[in-house]
Amino acid sequence: MKYIVVLYLLFKKAIDRLLMYIGKGLFAYCGKNVVFHPFNSSFTYRYITLENNVFIGDNARFWCTKSAIIIHHHVVFAPNVSIIAGNHSSHIVGKFITDYTDVDKRPEDDLPVIIESDTWVGTNVTILNGVHISRGCIIAAGAVVTKNVPPYAIAGGVPAKVLKFRFCVEQIIEHERILYPENERLSEKELRAIIK
Repeated sequence: MKYIVVLYLLFKKAIDRLLMYIGKGLFAYCGKNVVFHPFNSSFTYRYITLENNVFIGDNARFWCTKSAIIIHHHVVFAPNVSIIAGNHSSHIVGKFITDYTDVDKRPEDDLPVIIESDTWVGTNVTILNGVHISRGCIIAAGAVVTKNVPPYAIAGGVPAKVLKFRFCVEQIIEHERILYPENERLSEKELRAIIK
């Protein structure tokens, strides 16, 4: 029995690796050093952009219909993360939910989800339509993110809210000096406005 389990796990890993290499070509864009697990995950590939150095844990569900999911560089997703970009319409009086079509959608029903660089998303997190997670964030396990998250915030809860910040302003300035070109860095004034 032990050998059967080992053979199954090796087979699953090999199939997962093969599907990953095939799946990379299905995304709208897929950068270098991207790892994901298509064997037990679900993606609407053609609407998802993955930049370089992205790791997506097992059992991911990244779904969107007419909108997009954009994931920048150096982002890590723990297992069981769901990103649901897009929403059902429900605004027409006298129309059943089941009768709505894409023609009935409003622009706000299909806003993109954007996750910036240097972000870690914990296990069992759900990120919903139109959310923008700024650079340097950590999203705590089990959070449901319904609103934008400012740079370097640690957010958690249902719905997610900012719990604290990863660094003080001086540390963020040093962090950005090391990692980002000067024209991409947040200014001290911007940072002080965010971290009050």
